Amino acid sequence: MIILGIETSCDETSVSVLKDGSILSNIVYTQLEHLEYGGVVPEIASRDHLRKLPYVFDSAIFQAGIKLNEIDGIAVTYGPGLVGSLLTGLSYAKGLSFALGVPLIPVNHIEAHLLSPFIEKKFPGDKFLALVVSGGHTELYMVNGIGHYELLGATLDDACGEAFDKVAKLIGIGYPGGPAIEKWAKKAEKSDFSFPVPDPPGLDFSYSGLKTAVLYAYRKLSVVERVEKIPEISLAFMRAAIEGLMKKLIRARDETGIDTIAISGGVSANTYLQKRVREEFKKVYFPPKGFTSDNAGMIAFTGYLRFSGMPGDLYVRADPNAELWKT
Repeated sequence: MIILGIETSCDETSVSVLKDGSILSNIVYTQLEHLEYGGVVPEIASRDHLRKLPYVFDSAIFQAGIKLNEIDGIAVTYGPGLVGSLLTGLSYAKGLSFALGVPLIPVNHIEAHLLSPFIEKKFPGDKFLALVVSGGHTELYMVNGIGHYELLGATLDDACGEAFDKVAKLIGIGYPGGPAIEKWAKKAEKSDFSFPVPDPPGLDFSYSGLKTAVLYAYRKLSVVERVEKIPEISLAFMRAAIEGLMKKLIRARDETGIDTIAISGGVSANTYLQKRVREEFKKVYFPPKGFTSDNAGMIAFTGYLRFSGMPGDLYVRADPNAELWKT
């Protein structure tokens, strides 16, 4: 079975081809036009998807070495995400589905992230915890099987990855913030800064307070110190942000008795997070390299898991506020 995946929920234009559960191609074009703005501009994103998607599609088909008439289904992100970006990918997928006479498989972006650690791996037989942590989402689930997700906690304000982006912009080290902050943090052996580890009640997350604490500390520095202290600020912020995640993961483990966890989303690439999770949990899953940030491989994979000879759903609509726990 061959599934084509399309992902355009934010600023990555991606197309992937999957055959019998194995990824044949996963082409990702990251829009660099947003760098000068320090964040994603929705109008620019949707227009760039429109320009680049046909070329990314051709590259994915060529790399996979397949013919269009071999495709059995089209999996596409319908939400959540930026509505203009979602509509671009969804419209393209609907056209392909109609032209090829194959089913259209709508995929929830969060579910695709959640399942991405199991690309080309065996899915756990028992319940496990799953943390989706990215620039747009910070959500903790208990997973009882494919399609069976119980939301345990979510961010009350900023997503963890969003806080990384905003702090990186504040201290002037570029976008996206996650890789930039980790790179600078590695240049500091220790830090004189101490930022509060966010810990709201229960299993929810919060990052607005941490972000504000960094802002206040940064404002107190001289112009020279703002440059000299970038590594120390990066290190202190990164550790506080990750420990904020760890508090909830450990609490969820203790409350549920579940010692298996899957971490996904862009922030899952952070090596300090990977180290801390492996220290605390018995069995840990992370996405393969290249599948942590937005990509169509995880969309194709999720579509493959959900595909069962279903009729094409050409009437599916883009839903920028789609929630996994309500599907």
